[in-house]
Amino acid sequence: MGKAWESHTSESFKLGIPGASTHRHLSSQQFGFFGSVFVWRCCGEEWCGALARSTPELQELSLEACSLSGGIGISLSKLPSLSVIDLEGNSLNTTVPDFFVNFTSLSVLRLGYCGLEGFFPKDIFQLKNLTIVDVSINPMLSGSLPDFTMESALESLVLSHSNFSGLLPDTIGNLKSLKILDLSNCHFYGKIPYSIWNLTQLMRLDLSSNNLTGLIPSFQSPSSVVEIIIAQNQISGPTPTAYEARGFQKLTEFVLHSNSLSGPIPETLFNLPQLQTLLLWQNHLSGQLPEFSEASLLNNIDLSNNQLQGKIPMSLFRVSGLKILSLANNYFTGFFQLNSILVLKNLSYLDLSDSGLSCLEEDDSSSFSSFPKIATLKLVGCNLTKIPLFLMFQDQITALDLSNNSITGNIPRWIWSVGKGNLINLNLSCNFFTSVEGPSFNFSIASSMVLDLHSNKLQGPIPLPPPNPIVLDYSDNKFSSSIPNNLSLYLNFTLFLSLARNNLSGEIPYSLCNATFLSVLDLSNNGLTGAIPPCLMGNGMDLNVLNLRMNQLQGSIPQQIREKCNFQTINLNGNRLEGRLPRSLVNCHSLEVLDLGNNELTDTFPNWLGNISSLLILILRSNKLYGPVSLPTNIHGKNFSFQELQIFDISSNNFSGNLCAECFCNFKAMMSSNKDSVQSAVGFYYFKFNTNYYHDMITITIKGFQMNLQKILNIYKSIDFSNNNFDGEIPASIGNLDSLYLLNLSRNALKGPIPRQLGYLTQLESLDLSENHLDGEIPMELTNLTFLSVLNLAYNNLVGTIPEGGQFPTFSNASFEGNEDLCGNPLTIPCRKPNAESPSASNKPVSRVSTEPSWEYIFTGMGFGGGLAMLIGSLMVWEEGRKWHYNWIDDMLETLAPFSRLRNTCGDGRVSDVEGREDGYEEMIDAGTRRKFCVYCTKLVFFEDVMKIQYISCECHLDER
Repeated sequence: MGKAWESHTSESFKLGIPGASTHRHLSSQQFGFFGSVFVWRCCGEEWCGALARSTPELQELSLEACSLSGGIGISLSKLPSLSVIDLEGNSLNTTVPDFFVNFTSLSVLRLGYCGLEGFFPKDIFQLKNLTIVDVSINPMLSGSLPDFTMESALESLVLSHSNFSGLLPDTIGNLKSLKILDLSNCHFYGKIPYSIWNLTQLMRLDLSSNNLTGLIPSFQSPSSVVEIIIAQNQISGPTPTAYEARGFQKLTEFVLHSNSLSGPIPETLFNLPQLQTLLLWQNHLSGQLPEFSEASLLNNIDLSNNQLQGKIPMSLFRVSGLKILSLANNYFTGFFQLNSILVLKNLSYLDLSDSGLSCLEEDDSSSFSSFPKIATLKLVGCNLTKIPLFLMFQDQITALDLSNNSITGNIPRWIWSVGKGNLINLNLSCNFFTSVEGPSFNFSIASSMVLDLHSNKLQGPIPLPPPNPIVLDYSDNKFSSSIPNNLSLYLNFTLFLSLARNNLSGEIPYSLCNATFLSVLDLSNNGLTGAIPPCLMGNGMDLNVLNLRMNQLQGSIPQQIREKCNFQTINLNGNRLEGRLPRSLVNCHSLEVLDLGNNELTDTFPNWLGNISSLLILILRSNKLYGPVSLPTNIHGKNFSFQELQIFDISSNNFSGNLCAECFCNFKAMMSSNKDSVQSAVGFYYFKFNTNYYHDMITITIKGFQMNLQKILNIYKSIDFSNNNFDGEIPASIGNLDSLYLLNLSRNALKGPIPRQLGYLTQLESLDLSENHLDGEIPMELTNLTFLSVLNLAYNNLVGTIPEGGQFPTFSNASFEGNEDLCGNPLTIPCRKPNAESPSASNKPVSRVSTEPSWEYIFTGMGFGGGLAMLIGSLMVWEEGRKWHYNWIDDMLETLAPFSRLRNTCGDGRVSDVEGREDGYEEMIDAGTRRKFCVYCTKLVFFEDVMKIQYISCECHLDER
């Protein structure tokens, strides 16, 4: 049909428009058959060219949602009389033409949701007749705002959900006719200009979801504004107080949530006569709540996630039109009588969770049926001791959250009938319930979409759930049965099932594989036995998370992983699994967490796991794995294995050989240049229609202690190769991993020096190199590790002085023990000072010798020398005294021989110090025995301007005389 069809349709386009050349208005209704069938097939130039030829005097072009495609053709520039261009809702996928600037009569430009891209011509905003600009919902369209002139006629400027950015110009106050300013969900930054309140005609202001900072400008003049929305920015300072101005009497919506506002909430804000919506949640507001006006029209109040204090004013319960009230996550005090909401007949949403209030209920059953019909009730952490009885009469409730209270006893049978079939979310977790009333649930009326009973004290067999819950959480209880074989009959549409941390026994039933919609299956921390059903990992299911850690499962891991594997987490840690790792895991292209630690697996290092580019956490610790650790070969000469790896633990195996230097070069995620800017946790959103998030749990070892990490931030990076048989030197390439938090290479056979490059690991908090054969000195570069809180270098062959800078003074003796030639604090072994004449001293820093006399030591020496001269002089002239003196020295040295550093028995030899010199001591010869003693094996040295006595090891030389 080709070109003939194109020619025919173009002619039909020309002739099918009523009025042809004299037509001035073209709308989507007039387009008829043409817009829905033909136009989407044409390129932009075709439909624009047909318009230009057929309607040269066209003034209004309104073709909203007419399936136009192919862009905006240059032929449209031949319609200079255009005053209205409305192409909203078409798939133009093009840039905004520059020739629009030539349309001097243009007053309305609507190009929203058109797939626009590129940069919006700034001069279009300057067209003097332009009153409406709407290019919203074009996320690929960039641009910025110009300096506006006083002549501008703009009445509506809508740029929301686009890529516009830059500062808001001060000249925005020149737009005196502006009624609607919507710049939400863009990328504007900087302060809100004070001139914005010069817009006296402004009715709607929406600056939400940008990067605006600073204060909200004070309101300087009356305004007709109806809506002020500046949510989700970085606005700080107090909430403006000038709401009593006459112009704000029309304000109906005031939305400033998700900022950094501080200080009290102005009382005048609650007295605005037309205000209906007040959303100030997620700020830093403090102080007490002011009184509410009885004439208030407020129906939506959300002050949650602030720092509000004091008691709730009773005037709040006189706001009769209130529908939504959230005071959650504050610091209120006192009691909240649930019966006080009786007068709020329109109330449908109440959230007092973690507000500091203690909720009470009066025992007046006659009033229970008079409570407002609430759809959502959240009383988390409200010190409840029983389930409020008025709930028995709530037949419209859809969400009930009573978690984190102190409710004891049985879960009553009537709770399952709350809502009369409307209840879709029931959360009774984190209480002290001990049993479920009745032998099983009675769900003839109600069916719950989310049922959360975790962290209670529920005992006995596992209760059967309501039919087809989306989420079923029985974890952290005391259930002590086996998993019922018929449980899967109730799980036809279940996404999340957790029976973790109970006392379950028996085998995992194969019938669980019939729950084919399961995304998360957590049976961890129980006493389950037997083998893993192969169907859990085979083609019958499509799990994202399989957590069977800390059970007593045996046998091998199923070898046949499904071909289209969507596993994100596989955690089998702490079982008795044996055999080889399944090679079919390479099918799991989305796998982020693989934890097979603490089993009995026997295999070589699975370097083929490097082909899973998404892998973040790999734990193989405490198995029987062996052989060298390497990367898979790559025929193209490049290797991208383990580039996203953040936690790598292969400790307590039988791995051997040199540490793979290339491996450390590949760990790009452990380098600061690849560090994520947002600190998110490793886990999985298993229910995309809610905020339900599954956090992975792993076990790490720090200084010999095992710690469980429940919320693993993606900034946590660690390597643990300890307790293996690795030898060779530590690769210097580890120094590139400057985002590393933990490095453990202990209990191996590593040798050589500690690489100074480890000093580049500036984020390191724990370093363990103990029980190796490392030698040399401790590099001074390690003092650069200012975050280091755990250091263990014990039981190596390290020598020299322990560095004194950085964190080193905070470490104990245990960090350095077992290194015989290591000295200095905190060890009790003092360091021998370097001898200037020693050959080995030439490579070490030389102590500075003082050139000025130290008189206190000179006088001390003179006194000591004078006394010694008198003693020696007397002995030289008094023979009997000399013999008595020698015998007394003999007796004394015999007594002190086990401890003395002073005595060397040299026979007939000559005594000297280790440097081969015969100074610094006195020879005293017994004529009868010819023994010679080194009496003063010491010498005086100056060290750092202080004279000290240094002991010298002595050795004997034979006297050849």
